[in-house]
Amino acid sequence: MRINVSGEEVYAATGGQEFDPQKPLVIFLHGAGFDHSAWALYTRWHAHHGFSVLAPDLPGHGQSGGKPLTSVEQYADWVVALIDAVGAKQARLVGHSLGTLIAIDAAARFPEKVTGLRLIATATSMPVSEALLNAAKENSPDAIAMMTVWGFGHRAGLGGSLTPGGWMMGKGVRTLETMKPGVLHADLSASNGYNASEAAAKITVPVTIVLGERDLMTPAKNGKALATLIPGAKTVVLPGAGHMMLAEAPDDVLKAIAA
Repeated sequence: MRINVSGEEVYAATGGQEFDPQKPLVIFLHGAGFDHSAWALYTRWHAHHGFSVLAPDLPGHGQSGGKPLTSVEQYADWVVALIDAVGAKQARLVGHSLGTLIAIDAAARFPEKVTGLRLIATATSMPVSEALLNAAKENSPDAIAMMTVWGFGHRAGLGGSLTPGGWMMGKGVRTLETMKPGVLHADLSASNGYNASEAAAKITVPVTIVLGERDLMTPAKNGKALATLIPGAKTVVLPGAGHMMLAEAPDDVLKAIAA
């Protein structure tokens, strides 16, 4: 689906169903350097269970036009503009990594637009190492290597993708390789410069936080610390999963966010 948002064409997957603004809307927000394809299983399930679905490529990512935005706050403003652009009033926001920070900020500043949050691989803050930031700034393959090594857990290294025909680490690497120059650095800088503590305390909608036991990028203990700031937040920890749990443990993640 192609949508005009703030003067730029945006691509969004709809889960294989025609978009219907009258149904409850769920928006899926991908992580740094990724695109809508990370959400294939999750969008399809929701689209066939009574929801309208949008999994957009963020500005400058994937098939979307424009340039990547430079802060979490700008992305949160953009999400609200997306909701308005499709004629919807509200949406549940499902985010992974950087996408969780965007969802938190949107829910805190635009509570009338958000009905609930599902936060996957999240934390109060997501500091990025200087080595990774520098490699991303130089558009070096080293950045992709670091993202892959730190992002995937033990299970991914053994293979055996639970997605039929899929290759967990290979798909992740290939998606990162297709990024436009500067996109990963912009995303990592946005993550590095945001702290969700103040926004989290303002959230009043239902929240489920899904964490990976072996996540090296957003450790589970940091996600649990975030949960303590959100009244009534539910936390699910997936045994053995790393940061890229959308690919590593798809069925478990879907069960957690669909509940």
